[in-house]
Amino acid sequence: MIRCKRVYEAMEPGDGQRVLVDRLWPRGCRKEALGLAAWLREVAPSDNLRKQFCHDPALFDEFRLLYRAELAAHPEHWQGLLAMARNGTLTLLFAAKDESYNNAVVLAEFLEEELERCGPPSSPVCYAGEF
Repeated sequence: MIRCKRVYEAMEPGDGQRVLVDRLWPRGCRKEALGLAAWLREVAPSDNLRKQFCHDPALFDEFRLLYRAELAAHPEHWQGLLAMARNGTLTLLFAAKDESYNNAVVLAEFLEEELERCGPPSSPVCYAGEF
């Protein structure tokens, strides 16, 4: 399960693995208070894309397309998040005021689609003794 949550909201037991997915450290937050499993700056939108979007809901559809292209180009930045999501709840933390139009929402959608596309992990069939 993948959730999105503002970094300023209180930590809850149901949050599971908490990962900050913003490029910039959120104002007024102490590292110890966040209970982070990781801070993945590189999974956040590039500086250029972040500045271009500027949290304008009117630009969100274009931002979503461009950010998803950045994610697709760098699977090494988000593949670890898939493992976390497979093992329990993953909470993507973000600092934006708007809870509907932000990078964490796009990242969560992207990761959910990847989990669905990849399916459950499997092991190779053992053919020992059949040859």
